[in-house]
Amino acid sequence: MTNSTPNSGLGPSERLLLVVLAALLAAGLLWFRGGLNPEAPLERLARQSLDLPVALRNGKPTLVEFYADWCDACRTMAPAMETIEAQHRGQLDVVLLNVDNPRWQPELERYDVNGIPQLELFNPAGEAVGRSIGARSLNELRALSSALISGSPLPAFAGVGAVSSLDAGERNTASAGPPDAATMAGPRSHG
Repeated sequence: MTNSTPNSGLGPSERLLLVVLAALLAAGLLWFRGGLNPEAPLERLARQSLDLPVALRNGKPTLVEFYADWCDACRTMAPAMETIEAQHRGQLDVVLLNVDNPRWQPELERYDVNGIPQLELFNPAGEAVGRSIGARSLNELRALSSALISGSPLPAFAGVGAVSSLDAGERNTASAGPPDAATMAGPRSHG
């Protein structure tokens, strides 16, 4: 008796062709994704940024971004931050601090980080001169960076402002005027 169904199996040459095509497809996909260890701009910037104390003491203005890997706005802004870092390398320090890293908890408290992305802006003497809350476009980051480098006033964007030069000790020693800031409800209090 003969088999009436046609042979549906692949021959050796067809199998070899499929294996080669699959390997080429996998290699192409790997190449488009950036290799075996793809690194997004956020990770790349964070890895190559200076430690904050070093950046604040080296005589260059500093732009610090508080970010998180899961933050969509931070990831969206990352290519623009990478461009700023590349364009102003040697003139401006760009430092990224991950809010999920417990190492940066003192900085989160010191700079009152309640949302991300948050940029802290420092003059060449390492003094805080401004803060930016929320995602920024490349043009806005260019304007902020240029102001820091030239020592000009910060541009007037929504969510950008100067920081007070008063520290907690000066606020607590004030004897006249409205109630001091230490006794008022802060942005983290809910009661």
